[in-house]
Amino acid sequence: MSHASVRVVIADEQRLLRESLCALLDTEPGIEVVGQTGQVADLLTLVARTRPDLVVLDVQMVPADDREAIATRLLHGIPACRVLVLSMLEQPRLVQRLLDLGIHGYLHKSVGYGSVVDAVCAQRGARSYQTVTLPLHRRSLRAAGSGPVTGSELSARELEVLTHAAAALSNRQIAVQLGIAEGTVKRHLSNIFEKLSAVSRLDAVNKASSMRLIHPGDTRAAHGLRVAT
Repeated sequence: MSHASVRVVIADEQRLLRESLCALLDTEPGIEVVGQTGQVADLLTLVARTRPDLVVLDVQMVPADDREAIATRLLHGIPACRVLVLSMLEQPRLVQRLLDLGIHGYLHKSVGYGSVVDAVCAQRGARSYQTVTLPLHRRSLRAAGSGPVTGSELSARELEVLTHAAAALSNRQIAVQLGIAEGTVKRHLSNIFEKLSAVSRLDAVNKASSMRLIHPGDTRAAHGLRVAT
C-alpha cells in the first residue's frame, strides 16, 4: 500500500451505522472514505471502481454460505484489497476461518469508535497490525486442535507487553522497549494473567498463542496481532 492515506470502502446493510461511520472516518487524518454500500451484490463492482486499500465489511450482510468466498474475492481479486470485518456476529469458528483466509482484522460492533479508527489506521503501509476483538468472556477464539481458552479482551498495550514477554524479555527490558515504567509493565502483566486466567508468563503466552492473539518469537509490532478494546 503506497498511499499516504488509507482509502476505505464501508459495506454494511445498516444504513444509519454505515453513514455515521463514513462521516466520522472521513474526518480522521490519514483516512479517506471512497465508497459505501448496503448491498453485497454491489460490493465487488464498487471495489473495482474505487480501488480501495481496505474494505470494512459486516459479514452479516453476506449469506452464510458465501462469507468466506466474498472475503477471498476481496483479498485476492483484481484489484485486491485488505478486509476488516466489523460485525455483531460472535462465531469463533467463522472468525478463525476468516483469519486463516487472510483478513486483516475482526472487530465486534460493541467496540468503541476509537478502536475502529485504530484498526483502520493500522492498515497504512506495506505491513499492518491484524486486529481481533471479540467478547471473549462469553466465547473463546482458539486455534484448531487446542483446548478452550477463556478471558476478557486484551488491550493493544497488553498485547505488546505479552509479545515481548513471549520473547523472554524481562520487565525492565519490556519497559525500555515500550518507553513505559517497569511498574506499568507489572500492572499490565497482572491484568493479562487475570483476563486469560493464567498462572504464569508461560501460561499466558501459551493461552494467547492458542487464541492466535500473539506470534511468539516475533516482537516486531508489524507482525503481531493487535487486539483492540
